[in-house]
Amino acid sequence: MPKQKTHKGMQKRFKITASGKAKHRKANRGHIMSKKSADRKRDLRGDGVITGTVAKKIADALRPGL
Repeated sequence: MPKQKTHKGMQKRFKITASGKAKHRKANRGHIMSKKSADRKRDLRGDGVITGTVAKKIADALRPGL
């Protein structure tokens, strides 16, 4: 039986918290910030959090590296 490998694309994009949630960087923060409103930019600050079954699938893809 071969070993399960860590999904390298997900490893670069997600981190698993101690409680099992997945943290990720929010989209639309890269460039062209001048046309985005202050409210929108404020909402894009910090990390996004994924919970539930999607977070479990992400954790399973990252499991060998944890």
